[in-house]
Amino acid sequence: VQLQASGGGLVQAGGSLRLSCAASRLTFSNYRMGWFRQAPGKEREFVAAISWTGGTTLYGDSVKGRFTISRDNAKNTVYLQMNSLKAEDTAVYSCAAGSGNWGTRPSNYNYWGQGTLVTVSS
Repeated sequence: VQLQASGGGLVQAGGSLRLSCAASRLTFSNYRMGWFRQAPGKEREFVAAISWTGGTTLYGDSVKGRFTISRDNAKNTVYLQMNSLKAEDTAVYSCAAGSGNWGTRPSNYNYWGQGTLVTVSS
């Protein structure tokens, strides 16, 4: 299984970025997908998750109303649209795939990608 995240970069506060995560070597539509982030010196934090069909989404409290998760099962890709970015959103963002219980904990996910760095300047 391979999960390749991309789209990170440097952006000013208030700006937007769209992250993508391309999955391969798995039946993508059988997996829930999630995004997590980890800032230097901090614990990994849940950002967002989406169900198999995309009909249900979950968001971490710190990103609700600003971030949107979506997926395209035909392209085996999950996206994270990030708007109104803040300096505190600076982190490495990783995507994950889960086949078990729906949840917001890292243990709910089976496979992880390498991550992409998002830096928000204030």
